[in-house]
Amino acid sequence: MAFRRSIYKSRAQLGTMVEPGLITGAALTAVRAAVRPGITTGELDAIAERVILDRGAESNFKLVRGYRHTTCISVNDQVVHGIPGSRVLQPGDIVSIDCGAQFRGWNGDSAITVIVPDEAQAEVVAARQALSDATEGSMWAGIAAMASAKHLGDISAAIEDHILGAGPSPVSGKPYGILREYVGHGIGRKMHEAPSLFNYRTPDRGAEVRPGLVLAIEPMVTAGSDQTYVEDDDWTVSTTDGSDGSHWEHSVALHDDGIWVLTAADGGAAGLAAYGITPAPIA
Repeated sequence: MAFRRSIYKSRAQLGTMVEPGLITGAALTAVRAAVRPGITTGELDAIAERVILDRGAESNFKLVRGYRHTTCISVNDQVVHGIPGSRVLQPGDIVSIDCGAQFRGWNGDSAITVIVPDEAQAEVVAARQALSDATEGSMWAGIAAMASAKHLGDISAAIEDHILGAGPSPVSGKPYGILREYVGHGIGRKMHEAPSLFNYRTPDRGAEVRPGLVLAIEPMVTAGSDQTYVEDDDWTVSTTDGSDGSHWEHSVALHDDGIWVLTAADGGAAGLAAYGITPAPIA
């Protein structure tokens, strides 16, 4: 008989997930500060790795079979899973950085999108910032929904509603595209655990949302079509129409006293303020 681990964690287990979340967030903060024209994605990867190692943790991305890097860094039409290396960032690039840390057997996972400044391409930068804002906003809408959701489907609906409500893409004039084949997930002893969390409505209401649930909420959105392909490196996911992509992610825990964003230094206070939600630390 196969043993299946519960998707719900105990209070003590939730407590052990705080530090890997903070380490992951610190790595992304350091990378964000280093983003500039002329830096390579490989150099950004090294910054994240140093932060994680200095905190006594390890990269959980490197624990994925066949992957040798601390981050995934996706630029422009690359949406997720871009491999860091010799690519040099250019003014105006939209850059999504995904990172995770494992500390004492527990995991954190988070992603941000940054636009490289460029005064010469004001319209391009503005359109890319709008895409990033819509994606980040949908992540926070999903996190806020998790505080009162009954089932996973409630969170998925909140994410989709925010993306569709953000208005048409300045690039295509149509609604932003939501990736269908790549979704959020549970997180804990492993970086990727059950359940899957869709960023759009499905007929299935999904698992019950109750204390002990920890989710990596991560909308992946495009400025055009939601159709993607995997590049020849067997990792990088890019849009088929060449439109830009954006990826935001936080690891979030629900416990008896409320909600706590594990990968945010403030527990999600700033992002949740607009929803009238005050995150509760995991005691």
